[in-house]
Amino acid sequence: MKKILLYPLIALFASCGGGQVEKQEITIPQSNIYEVNIRQYTQEGTLNAFTEKHLARLHEQNVDILWLMPIFPISEEGRKGTLGSYYAVKNYTEVNPEFGSLDDLKNLVNQAHKFGMKVILDWVANHTGKDNVWTKEHKDFYTLDSLGNPAVPEGTDWDDVADLNYDNPEMRKAMIEAMKFWLKNADIDGFRCDVAGMVPTDFWVDCRKELETVKKPIFMLAEDAQPEIHKAFDASYNWKIHHVLNKIAQGKNTADSLAEVILQEQKDFKKEDILMNFTSNHDENSWSKSEYDRMGDYVKTMAVLTYYLPGMPLCYSGQEAANKKALEFFEKDVIDFSNVPLKDFYAELNKAKHTHSALWNNDIKILSSNDNVFVFERQSKDEKILCVFNFNEGEKEVPLEGGKTVKVKGKGYEIMVE
Repeated sequence: MKKILLYPLIALFASCGGGQVEKQEITIPQSNIYEVNIRQYTQEGTLNAFTEKHLARLHEQNVDILWLMPIFPISEEGRKGTLGSYYAVKNYTEVNPEFGSLDDLKNLVNQAHKFGMKVILDWVANHTGKDNVWTKEHKDFYTLDSLGNPAVPEGTDWDDVADLNYDNPEMRKAMIEAMKFWLKNADIDGFRCDVAGMVPTDFWVDCRKELETVKKPIFMLAEDAQPEIHKAFDASYNWKIHHVLNKIAQGKNTADSLAEVILQEQKDFKKEDILMNFTSNHDENSWSKSEYDRMGDYVKTMAVLTYYLPGMPLCYSGQEAANKKALEFFEKDVIDFSNVPLKDFYAELNKAKHTHSALWNNDIKILSSNDNVFVFERQSKDEKILCVFNFNEGEKEVPLEGGKTVKVKGKGYEIMVE
């Protein structure tokens, strides 16, 4: 048994596929996702500035899939803050002029492809901005309120957007055609779909089939946590794990709660369903603060864990720069990339994930969650990886098979490859 000190070297896994729609892998099963907040990424806040200043670095960071937050024009009616929400779309088939042009996006995608990276667009199918072009031309595309005006999505306070009516087959067709536009005109590789669970699953099943007549394979990520969504999507959010990791770091939960969630997910999801693990994303950072506020000294340990648990790991803009601020959502708030202290940390996580076959499946064997120490095993026909995570303040000597033990520092971890 060879012991690997994961500071910073690390390994991981993931795979694509599953559900009722025929799907093919868009990349090898070791893929990771990187979420790009164009507005805050550079002082210019443009697609070109991101491409010129950061794309090569992210390639060096071994990033596989770039998820671009919405790049569409933002509605002015009901706009929140100065710049508005990315998720209040004014036109589904245009690029926000603040970010650049269609040619700029095409250049970004082309350069990413040269680096071997894929690009997916953030798509908002549940609602549009209040002055979206459809509100003038196709009022019947919307759920209407008692006054006959487009309604706010039920059960939300999203008063800057208008709810779409999925009972209207023409609206469904228009939505799919808008998505096809980007496959045809920008050669993107798929979509991350906002609040996907608020849209009927049968739409997504039909949508995927139609999109794959334009380009195949594509990668589809759902912002949702229900097993049913995998009928149409390659991956969905692992919110339960995320919340448990926060609570463990805050001393509110123990390793037992993590084991319980994993065992339940094994019952709820099919073996081929992929769940995306994360310590931060745009919502968590802006509304629940940075991972440093939520996880404190556990930031690196929990990041490593998201790479070792079954699923596909996500890194959000600025995590490699150790960004500690909650980014403004409706205003300009530039990430400081003058120093990128965790670049190598994430690069090694991604690199090791690319190389360890034991991490290319969804299998996990939980060996123990006693004494707030979480011990589990990942295995393939070629190798076995033993993972020990100590959620205690102090060092623990953890018993292993065969009478062996391993000392794990407080809030730390040890990874052993056999």
